[in-house]
Amino acid sequence: MGCGRVGALLATQLDSDGHSVAVIDADPKAFRRLPSDFSGRKVTGQGMDRDILRKAGIKEAYAFAAVSNGDNSNIIAARVARETFGVERVVARIYDPTRAFVYERLGIPTVATVRRTSEAVLRWMMPRNAHVAWSHPAGNVSLVAVMPVPSWYGLAFTTVEALAGSRIAFVSRLGALQVATPDLVIQEDDELFFAESGVDSTRLRNLLTSPPELED
Repeated sequence: MGCGRVGALLATQLDSDGHSVAVIDADPKAFRRLPSDFSGRKVTGQGMDRDILRKAGIKEAYAFAAVSNGDNSNIIAARVARETFGVERVVARIYDPTRAFVYERLGIPTVATVRRTSEAVLRWMMPRNAHVAWSHPAGNVSLVAVMPVPSWYGLAFTTVEALAGSRIAFVSRLGALQVATPDLVIQEDDELFFAESGVDSTRLRNLLTSPPELED
């Protein structure tokens, strides 16, 4: 739902990957953002409307993304998709960070645009730190992202995991995210994503923003 810049990009990517896609927008002119070879459905109407959702094929949908420019519209449409039509994989774009937190606690995955942007900017402005990149709504599992200080460069991921007592799930390197493997070593500007119990990033921050304590 929503064929703005984000919605059009999502729809185009999914369509080019061979998925069956339907895009809903109240303004038919919004569909001009889609490429001429877009093969999906273009449905004009309100994404909160059950009849419009049915027309878009919501009953057969594997996933639903509400990415219009209105918080209320996005969250209502996401709830209708999940609670009325039983779509399990639902995500809503939310500008208000307070609302995003509340809805995540209710089990509705959200992308808080303002919060994520500010966090990304601060990560590059401020000294090396750690932050919770993702957490389960129950709060018992999280992904903690850390950019180690230079004294960690060159260490094998297996060594880092042994020192941290946590598994490295992913690494962001040169603008791409990849699954961590035992043969990798830390390179300059790597951002490591650790699988952690709970949502406290303090332990990993203190560890990886200080020189590693290696045995002689």
